Order: sequence, then C-alpha cells, then structure tokens
Amino acid sequence: MTEQGQALAQWRQQMQERWTALAPRERRLVQATGWVLLLVLVVMVGLRPAWRTLSAMPERMQAVEVELESMRRLAQEAQALRQRPPVPPVQAEAALRAASERLGGTARLTLQGERATLTFTDIPGGALADWLQEARGAARARVTEAEVQPAAAGAFSGNIVLALGNGLGER
Repeated sequence: MTEQGQALAQWRQQMQERWTALAPRERRLVQATGWVLLLVLVVMVGLRPAWRTLSAMPERMQAVEVELESMRRLAQEAQALRQRPPVPPVQAEAALRAASERLGGTARLTLQGERATLTFTDIPGGALADWLQEARGAARARVTEAEVQPAAAGAFSGNIVLALGNGLGER
C-alpha cells in the first residue's frame, strides 16, 4: 500500500471511531447537516444556472426578434432590387461617376467593361455607405470585392470592385 493509501485508510479509521463515539442524537444532527449541505450544493450547482438562463431568456428572445426583423427588411430590400429593371451601362456609369465625384478628390473611380473599381482614402463611413447605396440603387451595381481598412477616426481607406451590367438582373 502506498503512503497516500495508508494515510487515507488511517483517516477513515479515525472518522469511523469518531462516528461511533457520537451519541445517536448527534449522529442524526450530523446526518441532517449533511443532507442540508447536499441540498444546497444541488441548488447552487444544478438549479441556479438553469434559473439564470431562464431569467435571461426574454432579453435574448427580444434581441433575436430584432435581428430577425432586420434580416426580413434586408431580404425585402434585396427582393425589390432584384425586381427592378436593369440600368443601361451608360446610365450606370454616369450614376457611379456622379456618386464618386461627391466623395471628393480622395476617391477615384476606374471603369473597365462591366467592372468598376473605387479606390479611396480617408472617406467618412457615412459618405461611403451613401455611395454604396447609390451604386446599388441608381447604377444597379453589386459589390464583388472589397478591401476596406479603418483610417482616421470614423474614416476608411481601400478599394471596392463592383459588377455592372446584365449580370445584375439575373440575381
């Protein structure tokens, strides 16, 4: 037997001697205390986490419902955009150029066939979002690639590649 085994056996022997030395009333008191401690442990480990989860559930459900409603709005918007007729390439290019000019001199638009690339530096996030909305709505363009990094506070730099033309009506 190892040292730990011997120490455990010795400890058990001491506890057994103490238990038999207790009066029957004291034994019942120790047993009742043990049951109370076991009950507290079951409540703390088993029931309390479940209760916390249940109490947090209404807030989580509300957040999920808000997100679901947002997704439904986006799906409706995408469906409406799909149903719109395609824009002639000349009109799409003119819309993209006009939107890009509003961004100022820190943005440059390059057109190559059915692709348009916007390269920009330090453009405010709101202006970039407006440009994307206009590109999607007025030019019926869709983003195929985007490389955007944060620049100054609230501004972004990078480039965005858009697909123009007949491929938009199919999606």
